[in-house]
Amino acid sequence: MHIPTEPTWVDDNETLRQLCERWSGQAAIAVDTEFMRSDTFYPIAGLIQVGDGHGCYLIDPQAITDFSPLVELWQNPGVTKVLHACSEDLEVFAVLLDALPAPLFDTQVAAAFAGCGYSLGYAGLVRELLGIEIPKGETRSDWLARPLSVAQTEYAALDVAHLLIVYGKLLKTLKEQGRLAWVHAECDAQIAAAAAPNDLSQAYLKAGLGWKLPPRGVAALQQLCLWREQEARARNIPRNRLLKEQPLYEIARRLPEDYAGLRRIEGIPKRTLSDDGDHLLQLVQQARELPESQLPTRMSPPLAREYGAAMKTMKAWVRERAEQIGLPPELLIRKKEYEHLVRSFAAGQLELPQRLTGWRYEVLGKDLQQVAERALQEVR
Repeated sequence: MHIPTEPTWVDDNETLRQLCERWSGQAAIAVDTEFMRSDTFYPIAGLIQVGDGHGCYLIDPQAITDFSPLVELWQNPGVTKVLHACSEDLEVFAVLLDALPAPLFDTQVAAAFAGCGYSLGYAGLVRELLGIEIPKGETRSDWLARPLSVAQTEYAALDVAHLLIVYGKLLKTLKEQGRLAWVHAECDAQIAAAAAPNDLSQAYLKAGLGWKLPPRGVAALQQLCLWREQEARARNIPRNRLLKEQPLYEIARRLPEDYAGLRRIEGIPKRTLSDDGDHLLQLVQQARELPESQLPTRMSPPLAREYGAAMKTMKAWVRERAEQIGLPPELLIRKKEYEHLVRSFAAGQLELPQRLTGWRYEVLGKDLQQVAERALQEVR
């Protein structure tokens, strides 16, 4: 099938409305985005690309003022939205449209289930399935510039031009393998995760060195991380421009009492010191005054070395099982889920990670629980 890649530019509300009405009658459309995020917390949409099997359309988010037809299309359960490696695209849509494209079919996820390889890029997938080379020359373009160059528009169109053909080939393979329902479950989980509210109060758990802090330091870290998350969003600036993790950790560790003590901590930007220094000291003081009974517990340290052999045993077993069923081991279980097994065992009751349900439980979970128990009991 030959798909014309010369794109149609869409920059007025009426044209978008007519196209969305037409696309609402299709079984599937290909979707992609181009965006910028160098100086902001939130992504700024530069383009929304749609391929419908007949042509490629570049929707200009800077010109469109009424996105309601697109929102309606995104929420239409009868139209599958086909994207590739879509986590960042979903964030763009959440910010721009306050809506997510569902039902979703992520061709990167599908390719892994179909045996094409884990985390395969779009160009690699098109090359493997269609024998077509896609240039990569415009990946670092300024997508907010207007007008876009011919090279930019052609590049953007190519991102959706072949996607529905790839989708069709993957569908056929997955149906033959009996794995299409697994892919649908994964894609549904992606949408659910993207739609889930973000608990900013838990941001401190991602601080790499937080486990070294005593409880009072953890209390300060909680407040400092929450402040950084809230302010980065409110000011729409990257977290690290406000305060990087290392100086944030140092504030929680040293608990400075005054501005002079705060200034002695390396890595705090001058603007953050001048604009936010007083508030940072207030947060530290709150942690200092917190009663012992209200202090949080220490954070979990890295896994002890004695669990290393058990981890290797579990990973080797998973690799063997993955090879037997023809799936990448990374698709079956994540590193943090191995750690969950170890930590739950150390706490007194081995517990399967929440994600090891459905098809994962059938092909992995039941036996992995026994393998993990045997391997971890040897540590004792």
